[in-house]
Amino acid sequence: MAATLTANAPARPRKLLASRRTRVGILYALPVVVYLLVLFVYPILSTLFLSLKNTDGSLTLHWYVDALTGINLSVLFTTLRISAETALLSLLFGFILANAISRLKPLWAGVAMLIVVVPHFISALVRTYGWIILLGDKGLVNETLAWVPGAPFQLLYNEIGVVIGTTSVMLPYTVLLLYGVMRGVDRRLLAAAASMGAGRVTIFRRVYLPLVAPGLASAGLLSFILSLGYYITPALMGGPKQTMIASLINQQVMKQNQWNGAAAEGVILLLLTFAGLLLVKVITSLGASRKKRSAS
Repeated sequence: MAATLTANAPARPRKLLASRRTRVGILYALPVVVYLLVLFVYPILSTLFLSLKNTDGSLTLHWYVDALTGINLSVLFTTLRISAETALLSLLFGFILANAISRLKPLWAGVAMLIVVVPHFISALVRTYGWIILLGDKGLVNETLAWVPGAPFQLLYNEIGVVIGTTSVMLPYTVLLLYGVMRGVDRRLLAAAASMGAGRVTIFRRVYLPLVAPGLASAGLLSFILSLGYYITPALMGGPKQTMIASLINQQVMKQNQWNGAAAEGVILLLLTFAGLLLVKVITSLGASRKKRSAS
């Protein structure tokens, strides 16, 4: 019996490939596979090999050591700090907006979501210059706050300006994610908790917040990951102390012609992105398993 199974095992793949449906499926998938290999896998592998290549062609880790020391390490920490600040502010304002929109009737909720999302389709460069006009010394914000002692306030070419700009870019992503999560919350659970004597704070803390916690974690991590490699707004609204890793890569390529160092910075940024995506996956899985346990 075992011998018969062993003899038939090699025949199964051949029989599977012999079927017309399998051949057609492979034919349809081939362009997508080639597309992914050429436009995604090949550039990543090329960047990895470039980051490991010395000027004489030998293999080296010098560029990674250089990327993780001195001013380059400071730029990496600045990037992580600004990305974390952006994620926290996006979560704060996104939670307030998404919570308010999720309580509206479907028609008005659709209109509100349209207002939130439509600005995202405007060029990031145009929106950045719009913020520069608004936050300038003679801009609308400083003109409105002219009566406050200390005005005009320095809201540009510092970390405040960068965080404001990047938060406005990441906010639609956060609202979209949180709105979907909040819309899926069964409001009967909140009503049941209220009928049992729980106050609003208790309902929010012990019922509502645990239900939306996976969405909060996913939205925050998404904003953080997208901010890591963001270039336009930090470059235009920040100063020398707010140089982020994307700007550093641009300087190394365009001004210093240092492709190996830029490749190492890119690989480090890619690893940070993969780590964030993996964390999102883990948190999403934990949230799904928690929902299953609570349902059972």
